[in-house]
Amino acid sequence: MRVVSLVPSLTEAVACTVPGALAGATDWCRRPAGLAVARIGGTKNPDVERIVALAPDLVIANEEENREPDLAALRAAGVDVLVTEVRDVPQAFSELARVLTACGARARPRWLDEAEDAWAKAGPSGPRATAVVPVWRRPWMVLGRDTFAGDVLARLGVDHLYAGHAERYPRVPVAQLRAAGPDLVVLPDEPYRFTADDGPEAFPGLPCALVSGRHLTWYGPSLAEAPRVLGEALRAAHR
Repeated sequence: MRVVSLVPSLTEAVACTVPGALAGATDWCRRPAGLAVARIGGTKNPDVERIVALAPDLVIANEEENREPDLAALRAAGVDVLVTEVRDVPQAFSELARVLTACGARARPRWLDEAEDAWAKAGPSGPRATAVVPVWRRPWMVLGRDTFAGDVLARLGVDHLYAGHAERYPRVPVAQLRAAGPDLVVLPDEPYRFTADDGPEAFPGLPCALVSGRHLTWYGPSLAEAPRVLGEALRAAHR
């Protein structure tokens, strides 16, 4: 089985579960460390010709992370493409199982069982809180409706204020974000790399939780430790 992955979290999942299956991955696929496969460009601008030249049995993609024209071009070239849809934590588990089976996994990996167990036990560690969750700056964009990251936070006791927005990642001026009156602001380090010096200053007087974007938005082996890692970051914001 030769697989090309267009999704960093799926790259990590396949590499950890089916060693040797990956023939190619995006430039953003940095886990596991030292992954030695052909690089085929970014998630939004993959080199279709290079992918086809790798003669993969399967390309794995995601309906949100990758562009349909690129996937259509791969199919037109005769490449089999599996597209995942992940909008909540249970769907992440089912889609991961589907991908790993398609990539040749002979058994369900232990890390996936550990991740399901971790999330079955996860829950709020205190009173529920409201939040705004920026994912980009210049312009400001936040989590909106029907997102995996939003479901992750809700399971940890944080309800983001734009969950009912018509768009999944709406652009909202920062003044409106402040005026929404959140209990806290959740600032991940990807896709935009918010840091202690880049992000919190836009929300004076509000607690800001700087969180791992990998644990907030990736679905793969990181799911097993995500409840603990994110829970610690969220609690730290209230100290």
